Amino acid sequence: MASGFSILHKLEPSAFVFKAIVGAIAVDILLLAFILLRRSYRMRYFRKRDARVFELRQQWDALISGEIPYQTWRTKSFDRRIIEDMALDAFEAAAADQSARLLRFLRTSGLIEKRIWTARSAKGWRRRSALVALGRTRAPEGIPALSEALRDRDPEARNAALRGLGRLGSPEAAEEILNWLAESGVNVPVLPLQNALINCCRERPQILLSYLQLASPQLREVLARVLGEVASPSLGSELIGLADDELPELRAAAARALSNAQPGHAVEVLGELSRDPIWFVRLRAVVAIGKLYDPAAVPHLINALTDSNRLVRMRAAEALVDFKSELASIFAQVVKTGDRYGLHAFLAALENADLRKRLDADLRQAAFSDGELDLLLAVLSTGKLATTSQPIETATR
Repeated sequence: MASGFSILHKLEPSAFVFKAIVGAIAVDILLLAFILLRRSYRMRYFRKRDARVFELRQQWDALISGEIPYQTWRTKSFDRRIIEDMALDAFEAAAADQSARLLRFLRTSGLIEKRIWTARSAKGWRRRSALVALGRTRAPEGIPALSEALRDRDPEARNAALRGLGRLGSPEAAEEILNWLAESGVNVPVLPLQNALINCCRERPQILLSYLQLASPQLREVLARVLGEVASPSLGSELIGLADDELPELRAAAARALSNAQPGHAVEVLGELSRDPIWFVRLRAVVAIGKLYDPAAVPHLINALTDSNRLVRMRAAEALVDFKSELASIFAQVVKTGDRYGLHAFLAALENADLRKRLDADLRQAAFSDGELDLLLAVLSTGKLATTSQPIETATR
């Protein structure tokens, strides 16, 4: 009687197919067994971790205050990781007095020093995790280790260090980032870099000014966007100087910052920027003018209403509609421009703000002649400019 192997040998090519099928089934079984084993292990691990978190939460005040000696849990890596995560999570939402208490705990227990050591000596994900955790502590002693990681050849380590410094949110961290950028240029993704600098420069935006003068064009654009977010009233005179910069992105950032800083000559400067050759500079200037709510800005907004860019016209119209007490006079000036695109933008903004009926009432109460009033009411109702040689005078209330 022929054996099974002799039968397979006689099958020849079919035997290889059969062996391949058997091998694939065996591999699938092993893979499924590994997945089930890993899942059961992780379930057991998380069950154990949840139980330990509950136990430690009951003793949290004693752990933080030091009533439970640190030596009882610092040598146990499982407990140490849990306590550190709990402390950092509590640190995120803690009030000022509670934050000081948690920071004192992290220092006296040696957790910060351990993270600093891991950030300098470990590799891979352990180092990246330590760098981000150092930023979460907001402890200034972690800045040197984070600064060293910024100059690492591993891009993932640089990104983790940048995130850590951004979480610190201090001017000292901003100086480290800016010094590193001055040395190596922009070699990280721009968006995380901007976010980190915005968080770190809010308290002292003046830090950016000295670097703006000497930075490369690419870096100047990044710093200009950051400056537009963090500008404060203390930067008034410096921002006026940046409005004449040759870099369009910097002029746009200066326009955006002027609405936050609001120096004495902001309207005049923004009025000049609203006539800039670059459309997004004009757009930023018009948006900034609208935030000032200054009646002196109305002529600049009327001029922007005739801009060739649709977004500029829309923003100018929205800003004009905000001057609710001057709607009749502003509408007369809009009609006087003779620009149908500007008129349509103004009427759309008026409709969105639900102010059409109010404008109708204001026009009837304003000091217009009968012919001028009929013309304005006709334009308001039809949305079309009438051809007339009669000039429209600005009405007074």
